[in-house]
Amino acid sequence: MKKIISYIVLFVTSFVSAQELNSPTWTQYLADNNFIISPTYAGIGDNLKIRVNGLTQWVGIKDAPDNQAFYADVRLMNQSGLGLSLYNDKNGNTRQKGFKLSFAHHIILDYRSKQYLSFGLSYNLNNFRLAIENFTTTEETPYIDTSITDDRSFSNHNFDVGILYRWNRFYLSLSGNNILEKKITPVMGDEPQHLMNLQGYLGYVYSPNNNVEIEPSLYYQYYQSDRRSLTDLNLKYRKYNRDGDYYWLGMSYRYLNDQFLNPLNIGPMAGVMKGGFYFAYSYQFTINELSSFNSGTHSITLGINILQGLSNCDCTIGNNYREHKYNRSNRY
Repeated sequence: MKKIISYIVLFVTSFVSAQELNSPTWTQYLADNNFIISPTYAGIGDNLKIRVNGLTQWVGIKDAPDNQAFYADVRLMNQSGLGLSLYNDKNGNTRQKGFKLSFAHHIILDYRSKQYLSFGLSYNLNNFRLAIENFTTTEETPYIDTSITDDRSFSNHNFDVGILYRWNRFYLSLSGNNILEKKITPVMGDEPQHLMNLQGYLGYVYSPNNNVEIEPSLYYQYYQSDRRSLTDLNLKYRKYNRDGDYYWLGMSYRYLNDQFLNPLNIGPMAGVMKGGFYFAYSYQFTINELSSFNSGTHSITLGINILQGLSNCDCTIGNNYREHKYNRSNRY
């Protein structure tokens, strides 16, 4: 009976998530890729940053969610940035694909205290379909509904907006994803017409010395459709060598905001940057009714930082110590 209930929970959760036309956000943003969270990060840091991410959720459960994504952002002139993200998501018999094209602009509020403000906007195109080619008869389902004659696919056009405030190595990002209501014919049942989800991300990069950084952060997400919300509590440790390469270790604790002591998942993370090439891995233990039937969620990130160049505006410098040091020591 417990197994049946767990699979019902899995189905309902997955179906609602699929209808919201959002690329899933786990801990990929902690792989030095804040652009996942908000378009405001486009153009901050290295001149061209590329990340490819693969995520497999609830390994061990048949037809569990599986996601692949590509992210790239580049600085445009001195104070702006462009970004592109693509994703492909499979969740049971649902399929989602989409892309985002982002623009951000960064300004200096106060040069001496290193206060910067960024604004971001993304155009989104998402496509959702049912994989009816996988519909087959089973003992539990001896026949297939003959009224299902196509893949029931549809596309949704939408926008994200965001604002980012940075003060030295403190940062606070607020963004709204899919701000327009969905105006389509429902595929089946009651679908949420409100796709918007609100996200907040704040943290601080503490440097006890020139080679070490400790970064606590908090990520918050609120879904307008059913008013559920969740929070990630994160902690990262980053160690540099003389060449500016580094490795990092981290831990994340995710929970629904009405169940702080009953986490959804918790898990370690690690990554390394060497000569501009990047690799990171995260593993999330599932801590709920599904924990008996899966081995957790796995995420791998590969990336490269290239075409590194200096900007005449401090507003495009990243939060970590090495980026501040590199830009200031080579500006003149």
